[in-house]
Amino acid sequence: MKKILVMLFSLFALITMLNAENTQQNKPKMAYQAVPAQKATIVQKGDEKNYCPICGMTLPMFYKTNHAAKAQGEEKQYCSIHCMVEDKELNGAKLTDMRVVDNKSLKLISVKEAFYVVGSSKPGTMTMTSKYAFKNLDDAKAFQKENGGEIKNFDEVYAQVAKGLEKEKKMVAQKQAKMQKMGEKIYEKMCKKTDMKFTSTAQAKAYITKNKLCGNMKGKKLQAVGIYLSRR
Repeated sequence: MKKILVMLFSLFALITMLNAENTQQNKPKMAYQAVPAQKATIVQKGDEKNYCPICGMTLPMFYKTNHAAKAQGEEKQYCSIHCMVEDKELNGAKLTDMRVVDNKSLKLISVKEAFYVVGSSKPGTMTMTSKYAFKNLDDAKAFQKENGGEIKNFDEVYAQVAKGLEKEKKMVAQKQAKMQKMGEKIYEKMCKKTDMKFTSTAQAKAYITKNKLCGNMKGKKLQAVGIYLSRR
């Protein structure tokens, strides 16, 4: 009887372990830039606070490249340095107190304190050339050693982004055009209809989420529908 109980216990332990492994394997893998929403510091206010004001992307999903700044006293938070530079250079936003997420602590720090690792093997946000910031040089060097890239200061990175902004915008526009077509199909099949007009993807996504037009839709599908509704 004792041997049978031991065998049953061992079998139960094995099944539990296999189930745990299967659960882990089936769990969606979070992209490198992303963090759980509760770990993201969001400084914007209002219904649109979780979305980049320029491209509409969900901020916690690209948190490790987030930047923030004040525009005439109002906090703005961007998915990337590219969207911040676009707002300043092309939209004429008067930005002060510019900050970036330290990839070690996940806290916002002054861009002047940051060491950027540019061109690592990790994915870029709104660009093909990734840019991740660190408060401490040793942390930047450790990241560089593992993932490659060059270490630069904020002024160098800003100048690089500003110089390539038009080229990057064309690349992004092509991707967004495809997303818009996909968003129209998703909207027609999965969402309640609205006659509301939107001036930005962020505004559209906030309205969709608040009013549950598409249920609990998130991620790329929500981004696609947001792009479509802001441009139709």
